[in-house]
Amino acid sequence: MKLVKHEKEKAGRLAPVTSGWSPFWPFGRLQSDIGRLLEDSMERWFTPPRDLLETWTPAIDVYEDKDTVFVKAELPGMKKEEIEVTVRDEMLHITGERKEETEFKGAETYRAERYFGRFDRSIPLPVAVQKNRMEAHYENGVLTIKCPKTEEAKRKQIAIKVD
Repeated sequence: MKLVKHEKEKAGRLAPVTSGWSPFWPFGRLQSDIGRLLEDSMERWFTPPRDLLETWTPAIDVYEDKDTVFVKAELPGMKKEEIEVTVRDEMLHITGERKEETEFKGAETYRAERYFGRFDRSIPLPVAVQKNRMEAHYENGVLTIKCPKTEEAKRKQIAIKVD
């Protein structure tokens, strides 16, 4: 049992409690228990099933200059033969599969954060491109695709006449 020392105050006022004890402590504990219960429940509800984690999505950047649309995709650890690039209508498709490494078979895993398996990215191109002139280069785990714009899609500056 903990003894609480009260200080003398002016008449008509309650003396402050000098320790951490409060008559509302059961409510604080109830709030803590409810918070812990909700946190555990939310984690179970919002953790995706294991089979959803078997696919991955590479990071993509899309930018353009006046003549070309560029698409860059991060695909570390892959060979160019494992990557396929196609274009249909105004959509660029990058697909492939990163194979899981087996050099550590029989070893105990302490941490596994890299993704393996199939991926499929479909990127809408912002303008019409010349499909027969597209180029793809893969270097240091980064795939760069150059998509030349059609003449109609290129921005043309119009001269302003002054009257």
